[in-house]
Amino acid sequence: MVRVKPFAALRPPKERVTEAAAPPYDVLNSAEAARMAGEKSLLHITKPEIDFDPILPDHDPRVYDRAVENFKTWQERGWLVRDGKPCYYVYAQTMEGRTQYGLVLCAHTDDYASGRIKKHELTRKDKEDDRMVHVRIQNANIEPVFFAFRDNDALEWIISRVTGGPSEYRFTDENGFGHELWVIDDDEMILGITEIFTTQVDAFYVADGHHRTAAAARVGAEKRAMNPAHTGDEEYNYFMAVCFPESQLRIIDYNRVVTDLNGLTESQVIGRLGEDFDVLCKGTELYHPGHLHNFSMYLGGKWYSLTARPGRYDDADPIGVLDVTILSRLVLDKLLGIKDLRTDKRIDFVGGIRGLGELKRRVDSGEMAVAFALYPVSMEQLMAIADNGSIMPPKTTWFEPKLRSGLTIHTLD
Repeated sequence: MVRVKPFAALRPPKERVTEAAAPPYDVLNSAEAARMAGEKSLLHITKPEIDFDPILPDHDPRVYDRAVENFKTWQERGWLVRDGKPCYYVYAQTMEGRTQYGLVLCAHTDDYASGRIKKHELTRKDKEDDRMVHVRIQNANIEPVFFAFRDNDALEWIISRVTGGPSEYRFTDENGFGHELWVIDDDEMILGITEIFTTQVDAFYVADGHHRTAAAARVGAEKRAMNPAHTGDEEYNYFMAVCFPESQLRIIDYNRVVTDLNGLTESQVIGRLGEDFDVLCKGTELYHPGHLHNFSMYLGGKWYSLTARPGRYDDADPIGVLDVTILSRLVLDKLLGIKDLRTDKRIDFVGGIRGLGELKRRVDSGEMAVAFALYPVSMEQLMAIADNGSIMPPKTTWFEPKLRSGLTIHTLD
């Protein structure tokens, strides 16, 4: 079973939350962050390169120094204030009329090391290293990771009881998504939540935040090695996560655009696709994939339906049956010569929240030669693959809405 604990969060006063809360560090580039950040925005802590003119590279030592300085300043000015006792929190997100409710808590790094916190993607060392520096220099988890767990009736009853009362924060972000936070400071309820997780929940699944999870575990291991009196209960053994029941989460499509056709003409691409797919031209109207193993392609100003033929994939292979694997093997590799999705500069990835219109725009502009849209992976597929110890191809899952940063911060002391 998983090990969890409450924590005394640093968080903004109620009247400051809309000014402080910000998108995650990795969904904005530096220029976008600079345009969005108001005086009290957490972006000055998570993306402090925006404080320099011109904007500095985010790995510049001066950027890391400014992150520490800003974090200290935000506390000194009362823009971040610590709760008086360890609490759990309920965080609700509303998008397109659908609300999902998660528990904000601290997970234990030992569960990551032992595999009770299960991942479905590989991490890149350079990104891990960058997040590790931020955790180390701030001695804090500034942004939460995003976990899922299997549905649990007892936890859902507690969440419904808490959310029936008044919330601490409630606001709508620039995308029209709603965010709401409740503080759980009742001692009996806190003990109950801890007991349920430690006796009934056997695993967490990393939905979003693989690099932050790995970085937190590495910092915990560092601090453990430096502490001869280590017990395993120290605050540095824990990191902040928002954990949602699996049935409340929805994965949306994560699509691909490619810069060139690998020396082929448009008609040659269509002809060779016919070896492995049933290809239908859908004209100029946007075409969304309708089911598993059906893909949408935008090429030469037209949309096409591509349906993988039986026998071109292995239904018994949990990775081989994924649409991202089918597209990678039969199209990106076989036709377009893209061997490594993590390093090849000819491919880019577009979250489904941007819509198929973004794929069309990037091809019509001449920036890209072809675009592919995929049918989304299901939570059942993700959890089955993680349970099996397997790894999905890069850029398989896109969760929306993204967690808002700045509602709670966990310090490691």
